[in-house]
Amino acid sequence: MLEVPSIFLSIALLMFFAYKGVSVLVLAPLLASCTVLLSGQESLLAHYTQIFMVKLGDFATIYFPLFLLSAIFGKIMENSGSARAISEYVSQKIGPEKAILATVLSCAVLTYGGVSLFVVAFAVYPIAVALFRKADIPKRLIPPAIALGSFTFTMVALPGTPAIQNAIPTQYFGTNTFAAPGLGIIAATLMFVGGMFWLRRQLKFARIIGEGYGQHDDRVLQTAINDLPNFWVAVMPVILVILVNYISVKYVFPNIDTSYLQTEKYGATDIKVVAGNWGIIVAVFFSILFLTCKHFKRINLLKCLNGGAADSLLPIFNTASVVGYGAVINSLPGFVMIRDQIISLSSENPIISGSCVTGALCAITGSASGGLSISMEMIGEQLLKLANQANVSPEVLHRIISLASSTLHALPHNGAIITLLVICGLTHKDSYRDILVVSLVNTTVATLIAILIYNLLGVF
Repeated sequence: MLEVPSIFLSIALLMFFAYKGVSVLVLAPLLASCTVLLSGQESLLAHYTQIFMVKLGDFATIYFPLFLLSAIFGKIMENSGSARAISEYVSQKIGPEKAILATVLSCAVLTYGGVSLFVVAFAVYPIAVALFRKADIPKRLIPPAIALGSFTFTMVALPGTPAIQNAIPTQYFGTNTFAAPGLGIIAATLMFVGGMFWLRRQLKFARIIGEGYGQHDDRVLQTAINDLPNFWVAVMPVILVILVNYISVKYVFPNIDTSYLQTEKYGATDIKVVAGNWGIIVAVFFSILFLTCKHFKRINLLKCLNGGAADSLLPIFNTASVVGYGAVINSLPGFVMIRDQIISLSSENPIISGSCVTGALCAITGSASGGLSISMEMIGEQLLKLANQANVSPEVLHRIISLASSTLHALPHNGAIITLLVICGLTHKDSYRDILVVSLVNTTVATLIAILIYNLLGVF
């Protein structure tokens, strides 16, 4: 039987070629098709058009507004100098002697407010270089510092974060992005403290052996933005994203007549299913309006709109392609056996089984959002039924599954890591070990502790 070996071979090739920089837009359908052939399935074209493309389209249909608005929001934040103003302010207040902390907090504020990782990296990197160079801290610690602030606790743990990894479970569990805030805050604290402990430890060892900033070509720093807006003006859109999102999902949507959603015209759904996604869309939209009105003379609005629209396409189709790949793999009998084995590890505990499946799929795809989407498509409905039977709150299930997506995603073929290293002008050899610790080992430990705390104390 070649099904199981062909699946593992396909996964290994996906990781290898993605690490080498081959686009998943090419890799995903190609490797999915090869796996179907090796598995001896009846129709290659049927798997491609009726499974791969359908699931790719489903993901894009649901989440494209979020990707589009977030990309435009990030462009305006960048073009207006607001993102740079926030990172400058945080850096000045904390000082170069605490360059690592300043970098982490700058990234955290921006990503928690809905600015994409790529915009954050471009905005914070020049400031981080200036601080690290002045404090003579090894440059290799910049990528893990940005990683800690951008795709750990602000991505999956803090209540209300507009990250896609926090939005995906809302479609399956009828929750919103503020699900299980107590548990999320505990996990976020663990991730932050654990990550800072490691980075400070690495800095201490660097001081002992006399390692400094090093010799690097940092000519990219000549692109500084002049006439930055006031910090409080710059940070207001970030606050608005969180505030409007909270008000929408807690007070507005539950108190308006949405019975029309139950008709076939709107997919016979319920406000609980769409409220989480709607809340983020509304919040980011109003923040874009605020930014546009406040900085109309400072920005090139047409350039921001067109640039944001263009920038949204590659990320969403990269992720959607991974989702399509996962759907094809999931349809093969061999993978059903693998999946059932993972679920059987704790078939009566939806938190444990859901976390294991999600973590494994995120490792396979090298993507937290891609792996989480595939996991929810595969077992989301089943997990919710198990949660109801086990008297586990859907909110807790949402938060734990979201946390689980951050555990094993940060492997070398992760697209965000590759992009981050390119921006910083460094290699995997330079910085990947520290990125691995702060964004994989650290998040895995925090997730396990959060699960333990919930099981022992019932905190959520």
